[in-house]
Amino acid sequence: MSPPLPVKLSITHRFKASAERVFDAWLDPAKARHWLFVTRPNTPLVRAEVDARVGGTYCFADLRDGEEVEHVGEYLEIDRPRRLVFTLGVPKYSQDRDRLTVDIVPLGTGCELTLTHEMGPEGEQWRESSKKGWTQLVAGLDAWLGDGTPPTANG
Repeated sequence: MSPPLPVKLSITHRFKASAERVFDAWLDPAKARHWLFVTRPNTPLVRAEVDARVGGTYCFADLRDGEEVEHVGEYLEIDRPRRLVFTLGVPKYSQDRDRLTVDIVPLGTGCELTLTHEMGPEGEQWRESSKKGWTQLVAGLDAWLGDGTPPTANG
């Protein structure tokens, strides 16, 4: 396992949905394309490819100014429905790879998700915008799980 990266942020969100539904939304491309890395409301990703196994990879792409921007990475740990660890890179902007850990704790009703994003030293400049972005994406997931439709405004 690689050493921890120096810049770390975390967000926590409670869902009414079960831990299994929340977990599966990360690995099922038909579901993930509606919320994961979605930057514009009501605009699913143009591409969602997932090889959901340890050592498997993913590629999610959205359109920005007519150009596909890919979010890529490798799954490092998959423990359904409690933990998902993967790398994240956006090759258009950087060759660096971040590390994300998604921990999900089942509750009496629903579950609680904690996402931890670890970045290299240059990530300090992106800490607040990344935290805001993940907060919006996870809220978008919650809205989408609520009724199966994408959120209508900024997650």
